[in-house]
Amino acid sequence: MAEVTQLIHHYLRHNKRFPHVLCPGCGHGIVLGSLVRCVHQLGLSKDEVVLVAGIGCSGRIAVYVDFNTVHTTHGRALTFATGIKMANPKLKVIAVMGDGDALSIGGNHFLHAARRNIGVTALILNNNIYGMTGGQSSSTTAENCYSTTSPYGQQEQSFDIVNLAKAAGAPYVARSTVLHVKLLDRILTTALERPGFNLVEVLTPCHTQFGRKNKFKTNVDMYQWYKKNATPIEALDKLSEAERAKRTPIGIFVEENRPSLEERHAAIKARLTDGAPS
Repeated sequence: MAEVTQLIHHYLRHNKRFPHVLCPGCGHGIVLGSLVRCVHQLGLSKDEVVLVAGIGCSGRIAVYVDFNTVHTTHGRALTFATGIKMANPKLKVIAVMGDGDALSIGGNHFLHAARRNIGVTALILNNNIYGMTGGQSSSTTAENCYSTTSPYGQQEQSFDIVNLAKAAGAPYVARSTVLHVKLLDRILTTALERPGFNLVEVLTPCHTQFGRKNKFKTNVDMYQWYKKNATPIEALDKLSEAERAKRTPIGIFVEENRPSLEERHAAIKARLTDGAPS
């Protein structure tokens, strides 16, 4: 049996939850594949992993994998993940969210999870739109792009997820696209190995709700756009300022080591219990 087939049989609820609901050309399945490969590579048991998902297309990932899973309310994946991690710090907790789920409805929770440095890997699947709930603009929909709620062009400035996470104090911030799978595997594996709050943003196309309204004739055109515009941060310095402005940087933006919230909490608990001086 091929290795990929073995992974599917081992990690997916293939006999209960398929066929999947994702549209043709959607990149979310690529992210799911990367997640399974990373968990397998790290040798984590399925019982060690808790996958917490919000609402939307990205939230369906929690339905398909045979980990401990929680499909939560819209914008609240990080709040559930925080409680799970504090209750049992030994667990590997992953919060899977879409851009609307994480940054619009759940924006406040995202900021505070990052500043607390809680030991959760936040995996944000950014397709620049509310896909499952009707194609409304999200907080990452770029200015002048079209959606069901912006038929004349989005008028609000959009969030840059990487910059937002950096400003909120996240110690590990990385971005890839679904077209750059080796990079995605590498940064996601690193995120899962690290303590504290680790953000991985993945740019993934939604041709059904975003592409068709924004001059991408096919879903392949969207992947080609990623190939043309996504640029490793190491290569940006070689480009002119005008050319850099057109590119979307990918790679690792922040990688710092700081004690996580659960580690600080355990230290305080030990100090109070042992009577050791602060």
